[in-house]
Amino acid sequence: MSLIMGGSLSGCVDAVIETALTEQRVVGAVVLIAKDGELLYSRAAGFSDRDVGQPMAVETLFRLSSVSKVYTSVAVMALIGQGLLTLDAPVTDWLPDFRPLSPDGRADTITVRHLLSHTAGLGYGFLEPADGPYHRAGISDGMDLSPLTLEENVRRIASVPLLFAPGSAWGYSIATDVLGLMIETVTGQPLADAIRALVTGPLGLADTGFAVADPARLATGYIHEGGVSRRMADPEIIPLPFLDGAEGLRMSLARACDPGAFASGGAGMIGSAGDLLRVLEVLRQGGQPLLSPALVAAMATDQTPGMDLLPWPGRGFALGFTVLRNPAAAGSPESVGTWRLGGAYGHSWFVDHANRMTVVAFTNAGLEGQSPGGRFPEDLTRAIYSGGGSLKTNMKSPG
Repeated sequence: MSLIMGGSLSGCVDAVIETALTEQRVVGAVVLIAKDGELLYSRAAGFSDRDVGQPMAVETLFRLSSVSKVYTSVAVMALIGQGLLTLDAPVTDWLPDFRPLSPDGRADTITVRHLLSHTAGLGYGFLEPADGPYHRAGISDGMDLSPLTLEENVRRIASVPLLFAPGSAWGYSIATDVLGLMIETVTGQPLADAIRALVTGPLGLADTGFAVADPARLATGYIHEGGVSRRMADPEIIPLPFLDGAEGLRMSLARACDPGAFASGGAGMIGSAGDLLRVLEVLRQGGQPLLSPALVAAMATDQTPGMDLLPWPGRGFALGFTVLRNPAAAGSPESVGTWRLGGAYGHSWFVDHANRMTVVAFTNAGLEGQSPGGRFPEDLTRAIYSGGGSLKTNMKSPG
């Protein structure tokens, strides 16, 4: 769909934010929109911590949940560019003990491509019942406060049989945490240091990592339920309304401030909306200085043709994020090929190449701020694509 961003864009986006705040579906939000490399809309609204009256700021830090996958996936692609990893090589070349069995008992080969595209046959504890195999094995999804090390968590992941033979189907999974251990093995560095060297450091990004230096900048987490948003308990289990039978997300606000928490490459990072916008814009514009254009093109190629991605109809999965195949099936005004993902703490982002546009929307209200699970991302997307007229940059302070 062709997009003309204009004066009405600001009004449409503002209306979505104000409605979500008024209806208490969202407590606070940071929304950034860039087109052709120019920041066109930047707004922080509501509260970072409603209970103490702390307003949201553009510089607020958030628990990233699955937004972490962007940084870890880019780090893997950077190592591929350096010749230190290979997409179609067995994971056992670097993690010789990572040999989960297929459902029929075979030791099938899992490749780096399988992990990046979530076609390895791995699962997630939050997608299974409370007595499911990942829970029985004591595996952490990366958002709870777990005493495990990354190495021990990956060892436990390998002990559980795969859900399907690698490459035969798609299933959203803890695969990115396995990639995190691979990064540590290849670089000889803790994952936090490796991602700093490969991704955030070259771009001069200081706000994104696995620990919070200043907890006062960190947004408090809220849950939308019963028509209002309440402060998260700690720990908290958030049910998934779109998946019957699943226990839900085990989350701990305290994890972000615990220096002993293992580095979960799939769900454990903390960062700002501005840092993510910078990374996504670098990728949209060709990848330098992080990746070559060829690696970005490979990263954005659908790896799941013929596979249905539930709960994301009309989308395929590339190497780290979804790509839009069929706007009608997805119920989305985005252009074919648009990249998208989000995070359970209440975040969404997308990159529309055809319209040369990148959007980042961070909230502190899970699951309302992510898709599937909440209205806010869909309402925001529709508002952006319905805007028209001559463009007027909108830069708003918290409110």
